[in-house]
Amino acid sequence: MVPLLLVLLLALILFGAGFALKALWFIAIIVLVVWLVGFVARPKGGSGRWYRW
Repeated sequence: MVPLLLVLLLALILFGAGFALKALWFIAIIVLVVWLVGFVARPKGGSGRWYRW
């Protein structure tokens, strides 16, 4: 019974880590797209940066 519970626990941990990594990849892609849109649509005059940091 204990080995079965350990295997199930390991499967749950790996599933959770995989889901978290996939979510982080989606967030990274969204941030990259927003950055590229801001880079292309930057103002003509001034410093050329559309963000304040």
